[in-house]
Amino acid sequence: MITDFNELYAGNTEIQKKRYSELTEHFSTFFDINDGIEYFSAPGRTEVGGNHTDHQHGRVLAAAVNMDIIAAAVKTDDNIITLKSHEYEKVDRVDVSVLDIQDAEREKSASLIRGVCARCVELGYKAGGFSAYTMSSVLKGSGLSSSAAFEVLVVTILNHLYNDDKISAVEVAQIAQYAENVYFGKPSGLMDQTASSVGGFTAIDFNDPKSPKLEKIDFDLKKYGHNLCIVDTKGSHADLTGEYASIPVEMKSVAGFFGKEVLRDVDEIEFVKNIAVLREKFGDRAVLRAMHFFDDNRTALDEAEALKAGDFEKFLTLVKKSGTSSLMKLQNVFASSAPSQQGITLGLAVTERILNGKGTFRVHGGGFAGTMQAYVPDELLAEYISGVESVFGEGSCHVLSVRNAGGTKVIGI
Repeated sequence: MITDFNELYAGNTEIQKKRYSELTEHFSTFFDINDGIEYFSAPGRTEVGGNHTDHQHGRVLAAAVNMDIIAAAVKTDDNIITLKSHEYEKVDRVDVSVLDIQDAEREKSASLIRGVCARCVELGYKAGGFSAYTMSSVLKGSGLSSSAAFEVLVVTILNHLYNDDKISAVEVAQIAQYAENVYFGKPSGLMDQTASSVGGFTAIDFNDPKSPKLEKIDFDLKKYGHNLCIVDTKGSHADLTGEYASIPVEMKSVAGFFGKEVLRDVDEIEFVKNIAVLREKFGDRAVLRAMHFFDDNRTALDEAEALKAGDFEKFLTLVKKSGTSSLMKLQNVFASSAPSQQGITLGLAVTERILNGKGTFRVHGGGFAGTMQAYVPDELLAEYISGVESVFGEGSCHVLSVRNAGGTKVIGI
């Protein structure tokens, strides 16, 4: 995809021009290169519906947002990818001629770069060297999926520099997910990468993850007098890989009882008939998490249908239903290893007091630490921002807008 700068950042071009100017200066200073620079962007994403359903081949509703990772890049002929992120001191250098998994890179950004290259080559695409400098407005650990945006950005750069933009948006997402699952070592689903790669509000059905069904939905919260807010509760995502991994592991253990790999392929009626046996074999939490999947898989579809029908009140009711299921059944609002740290739960409770029956709210993204999501009426927005920021600090509440473009080359700056 190639997107004009003014189209991509409509209404915010002056701030973004300054940002890209700073990016160019940093790139030129770091690499001592001033010519032939190309620019790329990949957005963060917000999960609208379907919490932890994607890795079980379920349905989700997601949207790309106006926070993104941008890159200045130049193609090189040395077969080395050199990538400097503005937010980190470390420089990643990956030799594209060596594509085997490197154990020392596990859970590090270099593994994502190498994994992306390996999967591109495996699928018959090309990978090669480039120098890139990145800057991000996607808050790390914010639940807006900075890791997926980073992965999509790397694939997007390779897609343009080496593959004439032949890799489709869905394939970009699949390559990115492969790198995160296999090379980085995090068993994530495909929602984050797909939302970042495709852009806009998108209903996604992962029943066939090799060919997910996508449906773009024309949805403008402002028409309904509401704002989409993401609240950063300042929880750390460090050392939470085990907490995230436990969800698909437990869900798949239940699916395995029925001879299936994922819950999407399990008959819900048979599941209900066997709850007593399942709890004895796998524990109550695994059963509850499986119940959440069946419920939220339906809810994500119902949410998309409500938006298409213009039934916003029903949509809000369904969002609340999804959030309640995550809280009670999925149990991803705080880490079991750190029960005294419950920022998300506190954020939900504070939000409930401020909204007082208006709008709605839920856990956002993977959970355990980080962010919650709220749909706030216009008349309560100022009070809401003030209220949550008095608890979690200035700048912790982010009012988002939806971006139609996914991972893209940016022109016309």
